[in-house]
Amino acid sequence: MMRILVTSDTHGDAASLRQAILAQPQADVVIHLGDGENDVEQAKRSFPDKMFLQVRGNCDWASQLPTVGEYEAEGVRIFYTHGHLYGVKSGDYQLISAARERKAQVALFGHTHLAREDYEDGLYLMNPGRLSGWEASYGILDITPQGIVTNVVRLGGL
Repeated sequence: MMRILVTSDTHGDAASLRQAILAQPQADVVIHLGDGENDVEQAKRSFPDKMFLQVRGNCDWASQLPTVGEYEAEGVRIFYTHGHLYGVKSGDYQLISAARERKAQVALFGHTHLAREDYEDGLYLMNPGRLSGWEASYGILDITPQGIVTNVVRLGGL
């Protein structure tokens, strides 16, 4: 089994990112979906044994990060992006189309600050919500021999 920690929209709350990483010690990979580039830089220094993947969000000013990423884990293709360039606040058609073009089984996105898990015709969708402020949350993506499992973990009133 492989566990991936999925985070987004930390917006300067490096402490919550650190808390999420500590809460999921079995996650070897952390995917950050944007709006927190500096938070991830701090986490990389604190957790050198973890692999960090990240994309630029609409609030990552002057960032040189890519806007999309792809990662393959245990034979599962994962497409990830912040979501603002795919219009995710007004629907998921563009995001789903981009994921399908890349033959992904999982599409990860942030931007809306609303946690969401969905499955549509062979494609798992997950937005981990925002990992900052009130009702912070993050996502877990487990890839097991039995299949793919997504889970949103809510942190309550952080």
